[in-house]
Amino acid sequence: MADTKYIFVTGGVVSSLGKGIIAASLGKLLQARGYKVTIQKFDPYINIDPGTLNPYEHGECYVTVDGHEADLDLGHYERFLNIQTTKDNNITTGRIYQNVIEKERRGDYLGKTVQVIPHITDEIKRNIKSFGVKNKFDFVITEIGGTVGDIESTPFLEAVRQLRWELGKNCFCIHLTYVPYIAAAGEVKTKPTQHSVKELQTLGIQPDMLVLRTEKKLSKEILDKVALFCNVELDAVIQSIDVSTIYEVPVMIQKQGMDEVLLRKMNMPIGEKPNLEDWNAFLQKRKEAKKNVIIKLVGKYVELPDAYKSINEALLQSAIYHDRHLVLEMCHSEKITGENVAEILKDADGIVIAPGFGQRGIDGKFAALKYARENDIPTLGICLGMQCMVIEFARNVLGLTDANSSEMDPKAKDLVIDLMEKQKHITNMGATMRLGAYDCVLKKGSLANKAYGKTKIQERHRHRYEFNNNYKEQFEAAGMKCTGINPETDLVEVVEIPQLRWFLGAQFHPEYNSTVVSPNPLFMSFMDAAAKAP
Repeated sequence: MADTKYIFVTGGVVSSLGKGIIAASLGKLLQARGYKVTIQKFDPYINIDPGTLNPYEHGECYVTVDGHEADLDLGHYERFLNIQTTKDNNITTGRIYQNVIEKERRGDYLGKTVQVIPHITDEIKRNIKSFGVKNKFDFVITEIGGTVGDIESTPFLEAVRQLRWELGKNCFCIHLTYVPYIAAAGEVKTKPTQHSVKELQTLGIQPDMLVLRTEKKLSKEILDKVALFCNVELDAVIQSIDVSTIYEVPVMIQKQGMDEVLLRKMNMPIGEKPNLEDWNAFLQKRKEAKKNVIIKLVGKYVELPDAYKSINEALLQSAIYHDRHLVLEMCHSEKITGENVAEILKDADGIVIAPGFGQRGIDGKFAALKYARENDIPTLGICLGMQCMVIEFARNVLGLTDANSSEMDPKAKDLVIDLMEKQKHITNMGATMRLGAYDCVLKKGSLANKAYGKTKIQERHRHRYEFNNNYKEQFEAAGMKCTGINPETDLVEVVEIPQLRWFLGAQFHPEYNSTVVSPNPLFMSFMDAAAKAP
């Protein structure tokens, strides 16, 4: 293709309708047709990135391969498209303004008054267009965060309006809205959609396609009405009905010809419909799974559905590939004690100790790990979960009763987990952790080595604290082996207890590197052990 095509996805009526899932699903269909596709997310908040946001505010903070802390929708993009994203895939209002202000301080604007239009909108457009051209993508799908009508999103929508004129047929706008069902009246209502489109039109943007989020299947009469009142062709009105899993969405929108309509309206050849063979095979395995596998996830944000999103999806993917139906039970670490841990975890086929920061809920993780270790239950510790494995082992096996992390107690006698040397003089919190992909060399014959099938891997990180190598010999002599090491820093990346069926902690985040067609090997190995649990 000579020119990159740009697709914009906006949302209306209410938030959390699933713009990211629709964008990722459409991207999957275009990718299946042989196009080079990527997706980027524009977030309207003023934070430079989500790295300093509490999970209660924003859910999971996703980490890209180049070390950018990003919106959780980038996880959906990677899981659906089987691609790696970078900092260019997630832009916030804060980052746009930061770039413009830095240019103003350098004198790039030659004394002109810096304004939202054209300077902010030009910076937004630059990030969109340069991304596509630099990487020679056929399609760049851009999801605009928030809801049409939000004051924060206005500069992004103005940039989209300008791009429609600049790009012509190389630009396509999709608007996702909600069609509520009023139970008392026994009917669905299209008025919110009409008003949302009207709001978009007042900003100078006429959507080329509408996606209607709905719990009830919409009749042809309803679709006709929406098309008529919103100035959209009938075949460009797509309904997104509730499905049992987000992974059914690409198949659902393909049946309605969403990708074909888009290609036709952009004057591009349609060609044969892709069969999505691997994708459909994955969905078929999910339907055919007869046995359950019970996984208990121990963490302090378990009441938030998006706090451990990538872990949840990695577990789901690996369970399906092991012909199991995942029963994922969230266990609040603040509520686990030595007295009730057996009752809470007794029926677990496998246990995951979640990542996180801070003291809250840490004792519950220690109790869960002690129970898992002593009862030989397959257990995976991720980041802080791995560090908790080390501390629990130090206290209850090595007899270092005061063992701790300097994050929790800097004055502890035995700091088996300590602040990384490069972190000791850092004062800014944002984007200063050890972030992104790093090499790890695995010990031959170890559990991790068998899982990955190779001795050198690369996984993503997000942490400030590390295993204290001064205690390495002591741990290994007592049975906890350090089987994954960073070759440049000698940082311990993986610990495991070979005498147990499956007991492993990873300083990195393997969940960030797990997709539908390529599930992460460590999760696959963990699930294999859990599925074989007696």
